[in-house]
Amino acid sequence: MLDQEDLKWIAAASTDLNSIVQQVSRYTDLMRRHKEERHYLDLLSERVELASKTSQALFDRVTTKILETATARKGGPKFTVVAPAAHETVPMQAAAAPSPQLKQPDLAPPKSNSALAFGPDIRIKNPKGNREYLLLVEDEPEVAEIAAELLAEEGYKVIIAHDGFEALKIYQTATQQIALIILDFFLPVMDGDAVFDELRAINPNVNVVLSSGFAEQSKIGAMLARGLRGFMPKPYTRERLLEQVRVVLDAARQNGA
Repeated sequence: MLDQEDLKWIAAASTDLNSIVQQVSRYTDLMRRHKEERHYLDLLSERVELASKTSQALFDRVTTKILETATARKGGPKFTVVAPAAHETVPMQAAAAPSPQLKQPDLAPPKSNSALAFGPDIRIKNPKGNREYLLLVEDEPEVAEIAAELLAEEGYKVIIAHDGFEALKIYQTATQQIALIILDFFLPVMDGDAVFDELRAINPNVNVVLSSGFAEQSKIGAMLARGLRGFMPKPYTRERLLEQVRVVLDAARQNGA
């Protein structure tokens, strides 16, 4: 029989799977409109792989419980469901199936301050800082370096992304570690409002502050209504940058985000 913990686990996994499927649909549509951008193909491949892993975990958990119940009633030997062999043509099946005792799917990155969670190719400015990880999305190299240096001097650990695709890939890798994203509005190919929507698809509670020299007020208003945490007009001062970052992070901590 499925107990309460099983039902909670299945509900959480089903919610994750639904979110992943929606992301796959969005990335597929973006690929159709921007065929020359391989970034979408990478994002789509990652989401399909994760959807396969999640659906297999659901199947294994439910099937194992059904078999255990049937076996217990008949008094026969117990059976367990194992993942298909590595040679079978099913995505992600070489990975071990979650234990039936697992309370929720092990899909999110671990809550850790370890820089290793970001991968060897991601450069972190001030990796030993005593404050939070920040993701700075800025396509102007000079602006990005200056802002990152200011934040690093205050103890923050800063990662720079120069376009929306790079930002999404980094955030998918370490959703739990990154406390705040500072997002430029005008970016190559994919503007800040589109990046913001994709970030929210990954984590509806993502903390994002928008920065821009020019932006349509209607778009900013719509983003604020969807959960944008703040807006900084460019050029911003050191004091303004640090104040905005701290206000958002303190508010997130109070709200338990």
